[in-house]
Amino acid sequence: MTTSSQGGLRLVHTHGERVTVSEVTSGVDLLNYVYRPEAAWESPKPYLHPLRTLANNVVTDYRPNDHRWHKGLQMTASHLSGQNLWGGNTYVHGKGYLELPERVGSMAHVTFDEVASDGGRAVIAERLTWHPYDGDPWADEQRRIEVHDIDPGAGSWALTWTTAVTNRREEPLRFGSPTTAGREMAGYTGLFWRGPRAFRGGRVIGPDSEGPQLMGRQAPWLAYSGEHDGSDGHATLVFAHAPENDHSGSRGAHPAHWFVRNDPFAAVAPSLAFFDELELAPGDTLTRRYRVVVAEGAWEREEVAKYLEEHPW
Repeated sequence: MTTSSQGGLRLVHTHGERVTVSEVTSGVDLLNYVYRPEAAWESPKPYLHPLRTLANNVVTDYRPNDHRWHKGLQMTASHLSGQNLWGGNTYVHGKGYLELPERVGSMAHVTFDEVASDGGRAVIAERLTWHPYDGDPWADEQRRIEVHDIDPGAGSWALTWTTAVTNRREEPLRFGSPTTAGREMAGYTGLFWRGPRAFRGGRVIGPDSEGPQLMGRQAPWLAYSGEHDGSDGHATLVFAHAPENDHSGSRGAHPAHWFVRNDPFAAVAPSLAFFDELELAPGDTLTRRYRVVVAEGAWEREEVAKYLEEHPW
């Protein structure tokens, strides 16, 4: 076990299992980054769970009974060149969801380049490999998770998740989703958050509209507010794209469509491939950067916009 502590953040690395980041003053464990392998059927991959507010309220779910492969906040690939790096059953057009274990792959931890806390920021920098069911090395990933902007007065903190995936095949990697495979409005893939059971029916807010109709829409950010079980009050999670996240390669046009549900469960994903497949050529690298703000209280649109303005990329 390795411990690093400076300023407002403390980091504990339980080798082979997880990295825990805590806020020193309150003693709250803000997150666990779990990288030990889990069940093959659930597409083993690292994940963040639990995520907690500064008031120690949990804002993620883990292995819920409806989808055992939903684990906190994790990078996924629901349809990847015919393979499933999401977990569970695979959507096949005209047949629905089928149990196809020969399509379920994994994202494997290789090593950490950095696990450190320095002042008000903690960093987890990791290398991973992506594999289909047969274990071939399809892609290398460099991942960086940073915890920052701890603000006890506002009751908020933030994490930035950066991923760079390089295709190691001799043919393109095709990122898709159930929607690209034929299912309407089910474009989940990429970074995926599963909210706690109490957040069902929560409020979904975008820059200029709100509600579940934001499914499949484009916007630079989306916020989800839910009410806690077991304690009074609400929490809000804000999901935001970095300005450079653009499928077309030209800054200004917003890149991705949001996958969002508040029924029958709480979930958000800035989809990599909602309506159309994304093709990654051999040797090319796909880079995306996202921010997740975890805040106590039910934030209004104006509060979200003000926060993002005051905390630029």
